[in-house]
Amino acid sequence: MQGRMIGDIAVRRIMEYEGPFLAPSDIFAEATPEALAPHRHWLEPKALDPETGKLIFPFQSYLVKTKHHTILIDTCIGCGKTIKHRPQWANRTDQAWLNNLRAAGVQPEAIDYVFCTHLHVDHVGWNTSLVDGRWVPTFPNAKYIFAKVEYAAAEAGNNSIFRESVLPIMEAGQAQLVETDFALDDNVWLQSTPGHTTGHVAVNLASNGHSAVMCGDLIHTPLQCAHPEWSPQFDLDKEQARQTRRHFLASNAEAGQMILTAHFPSPSIGHVVVKGDAFQFNYLEA
Repeated sequence: MQGRMIGDIAVRRIMEYEGPFLAPSDIFAEATPEALAPHRHWLEPKALDPETGKLIFPFQSYLVKTKHHTILIDTCIGCGKTIKHRPQWANRTDQAWLNNLRAAGVQPEAIDYVFCTHLHVDHVGWNTSLVDGRWVPTFPNAKYIFAKVEYAAAEAGNNSIFRESVLPIMEAGQAQLVETDFALDDNVWLQSTPGHTTGHVAVNLASNGHSAVMCGDLIHTPLQCAHPEWSPQFDLDKEQARQTRRHFLASNAEAGQMILTAHFPSPSIGHVVVKGDAFQFNYLEA
């Protein structure tokens, strides 16, 4: 996939897969046929598949190369994982994501940092790989950056996602627990964006007067630009997520900030502009 430059920072999407995921009404309580009707003309076919009626989601990571570090933001679904609530993701054997990382010229050993916006199943999967019956870090030389509050919540839940994709990182001594405003350096820093999860963070990138922010699951679909008040069933605190999302959209629209999205359809990157009392997402050229 074509990369982009943010000043001296090179950014490239590493795709696991992209396709129809869920119907809008399966994600948003407000997504009635009447509520969707005014949006279909711009949602279809890029963001909403007219055949299945499902929103099109990519599942992807961002590979970030600064002058000093090689970084991954989020690590998708992975292989061999126990995922009871999404059976179609359980025990995957598809190595496409790892193959795509290598095709981008990067071996797992070359990753210096893994930033996780949050610790949901489709953002931490490739944190670990199953080797001789044990979950071990996929990136043996990397420090994995987890927000302290996010890690604490995941640890308290202690589900299979935590046990398979997060705890082994801690046990290997590769986890770095940080505050939600942690800065790696002048190029990369976190921004607290709670609501989807307790410790959800966005990842800011800046270089030579250029900047961008990877929003994680603060926003899942461009439909939420038109309806920032729509919080998906996945959001832990729906009201907090609404407030965080609207503030994020308004501030980034005003700043003209480039936004790297997790699940907006390809090319996934663009700018938010104000449209009436809501917003519109304008994609960059693919």
